[in-house]
Amino acid sequence: MRVLLNLLAAIALLVWGTQLVRTGILRVFGANLRQVLARSINNRYSAALAGLGVTALVQSSTATALIVSAFVGQGLIALPLALAVMLGADIGTSLMVVVLSFDLSWLSPLFILAGVVLYISRQASPSGRVGRILIGLGLMLLALRMVSDSTAVLTQAPAVKLLLTSLSSDLLLEITVGALLAVAAYSSLAIVLLTATLASAGVIPLEVALGLVLGANLGSGLLAVLTTARASVETRQVPLGNLMFKTGGVVLLAPWVGLWLQHVRPLLGEPATAVVLFHLGFNSVVALLFIGLTAPVARLVTRCLPQPGTSLRAGRPHHLDPSALATPSLAISCAAREALHQADIVETMMMGMLSVIKHNDLRLAEELRQLDDTVDELYSAIKYYLTKISRDELAEEESRRWTDIISFSINLEQVGDLIERVLLDIEEKKIRKGRSFSDAGMAEICELHARLTDNLRLGMSVFLNGKLRDAHKLLEEKARFRDLEHAYAAAHLTRLTDNTSRSVETSALHLDLISDLKRINSHLCSVAYPILEAAGALAPSRLTLSGTAVRAKNTDNKAGVFQTAA
Repeated sequence: MRVLLNLLAAIALLVWGTQLVRTGILRVFGANLRQVLARSINNRYSAALAGLGVTALVQSSTATALIVSAFVGQGLIALPLALAVMLGADIGTSLMVVVLSFDLSWLSPLFILAGVVLYISRQASPSGRVGRILIGLGLMLLALRMVSDSTAVLTQAPAVKLLLTSLSSDLLLEITVGALLAVAAYSSLAIVLLTATLASAGVIPLEVALGLVLGANLGSGLLAVLTTARASVETRQVPLGNLMFKTGGVVLLAPWVGLWLQHVRPLLGEPATAVVLFHLGFNSVVALLFIGLTAPVARLVTRCLPQPGTSLRAGRPHHLDPSALATPSLAISCAAREALHQADIVETMMMGMLSVIKHNDLRLAEELRQLDDTVDELYSAIKYYLTKISRDELAEEESRRWTDIISFSINLEQVGDLIERVLLDIEEKKIRKGRSFSDAGMAEICELHARLTDNLRLGMSVFLNGKLRDAHKLLEEKARFRDLEHAYAAAHLTRLTDNTSRSVETSALHLDLISDLKRINSHLCSVAYPILEAAGALAPSRLTLSGTAVRAKNTDNKAGVFQTAA
């Protein structure tokens, strides 16, 4: 009983170590891994190589699927290339299984000691996160050694020997068991390593081990589908396509296991070596078979998971994937995408606002005001999602991005409120009273609206890319917009002195409207401040200097008045 308990504990330790390594690497290198993938995906062969390299480091094809799905959702890569990445990702996990199958138990104490020292001394720093990775690697190597020792003792028991002699290979049952174990352990890598160790100790026959390996591969594809079941359509398409590859590979290659055992097995030596090389060979053959079929499979996936029809409201969060919360860098990316979705709805409100002003469309005004509820709901969803991310596990740059996303979403929510108020004013003070702006006044409003729309799109670009040049341009546009608002207010007052009837009727509404447009523009341009401040391009004393200049100007004006009076 004690030996069995030790074996179960070792298996649990192996799964936990795998989790530590995967999450640790994603937290340290998450942003860099996304950049490597984004820059390497030019064609399906380079995409497969990029997936191989990244997944060999991360040790999780599921994590790679989440990263690539984010690219598909942003329109950075096409679905066929994303599926090619996943074919390479499966080879990457197989290579790590081969590496970890060697007897590296002598490294376990060194990894654990160094990892604990780094993690305790600098827990919140990158060094602390590297320590977490080392602890995970050390636990994995220790667990594999414990599994080997426990099974060596367990196989000597008479009852176990009797059970092993009665085992007969049932390939379908083995595949099913292997798939269930991979899903339960949340790692096909851990299950394949465990299977290789058990085969090496003689606990299971080699033909049973190969069936379990096929099942573990199928289970890893199923795991990614289950993990992303509540995510957006774009996120779910990539794991589904990868599951199709794995299912096709199992169906095509399972009947050839017997021939592999007969002709290839004698060349491979130890059972553990045979198991891990079979795993590598399976994924390599699947990649070769399907690398040319990524486009047809992508079309099939699109038919199975079609994009939902777009509507004016479309307020459900599209990108806040709960499965990404375990990896803060991925969760930050999901929140940023949802903030852009929120910005798209604000843009819809803004474009419709001008149509209401021009054409007095009450029905459209009602629909646009309802969209403000959608903007508020998305803001609440983004805020709640971000609060689930542990700030302690974020790198400095990711923590700053966390703050930028919250700030951007708050400003969009306030812009939505301002647009709703503008629409209500237009309804009450213009449409229902049958009034209209003068031709000059309408031209001024159209000019301000056009600049406002351009600044919204520039602000979205600054939020997405963080380019210093665009941030400078956005701040310059804020100053120009303010000057235009002052100039148009003065021009309106001039029209009043000319007793222009339409200007007199809509005077209060006109001045309130251009003032509200300026306030909207200020919220949109605020995205530039964090970027300029981080680059040291924002003078911290700008308000003080501005206040000093205003006071000096007021003092000069008062002096001039006194001199005139004298």
